[in-house]
Amino acid sequence: MDEKRKKQDVNDEPKKEEEGRNAELTTSVTDEQARPFFSPEEVKGFRARWDAVQVGFVDDPRQAVEQANGLVEIVMKRLAETFTDERAQLESQWDRRSDVSTEDLRLALRHYRSFFSRLLSV
Repeated sequence: MDEKRKKQDVNDEPKKEEEGRNAELTTSVTDEQARPFFSPEEVKGFRARWDAVQVGFVDDPRQAVEQANGLVEIVMKRLAETFTDERAQLESQWDRRSDVSTEDLRLALRHYRSFFSRLLSV
């Protein structure tokens, strides 16, 4: 009976290690996915501009709609810049030399997965 228990414990060890690694990966990927697209200052500025657009609707609805269109355009451009910068940063992690380790590539793929999920969440 003790020998059977020892075999079971030995077989369970790799499973526990793998579960720990998976939990660690999931947590860090979830944290990366939760990262906002804009800084708090940018969000505050965009919201203030949006509030001004809404207030202006009462006096000049057409101008308010034009301003809303312009603000949406600015936010979309800023978002595209953010994604472009982030993708370039990811690329620099693995494309910098020919002797990149498998671990570096694994981490790069993990970051790409998180970035991809963020893109799809928009």
